[in-house]
Amino acid sequence: MKNNHPFVVGITGGIGSGKSTAAKFFEELGIPVYNSDTRAKLIQNENSEVKAKIIAAFGEEAYDENGLNKAYLSKQVFQDNEKLKVLNSIVHPAVFKDFEAWKIAQQTPIVMKEAAILIESGSYKDCDMVISVMVDIEKRIARTMERDGLTREDILARINHQITDEERIAKSDVIIDNNSDLAHLKNEVEQALMNIKKKMASH
Repeated sequence: MKNNHPFVVGITGGIGSGKSTAAKFFEELGIPVYNSDTRAKLIQNENSEVKAKIIAAFGEEAYDENGLNKAYLSKQVFQDNEKLKVLNSIVHPAVFKDFEAWKIAQQTPIVMKEAAILIESGSYKDCDMVISVMVDIEKRIARTMERDGLTREDILARINHQITDEERIAKSDVIIDNNSDLAHLKNEVEQALMNIKKKMASH
């Protein structure tokens, strides 16, 4: 831990890759994990400044009695790249600030940032190391259909919205293979942690 700054490991993977399961294994090994997607939802519901900016950009319908109206917002941004950029320009800086405060509060030598769009958002540049969880496309589709009850077409549309595995590999220091069972994944995580500690030592 240099000057109170822990070693930051980013973990990412496409839909259905099992990055959240891998992140849980890292947590079990004592690494605190910041879940960017969960925190972003929380910030959009609880940060009054962020809420005001979202309402100004997308109208009152962006929130309903239950908080953020995800269905309405998703519809807006999925069909319009410019609107997606606007939403990201509101949410990303707030998540960045939140992560910075969280990171220092952990008081641990290593912290992990889990994010579906770690590479797309550019936040991988703030990490000392990047891990991508990889799975064959057919397995990803099958797992997501089972987990979320989505159709094959829905999942493929989401996959096509994300960057390719090749692009992820190009930006990653470590690849975790999740094509087998949980025992295999756990072993991959343990190997990855050894690599993290090696890189930290030379950092």
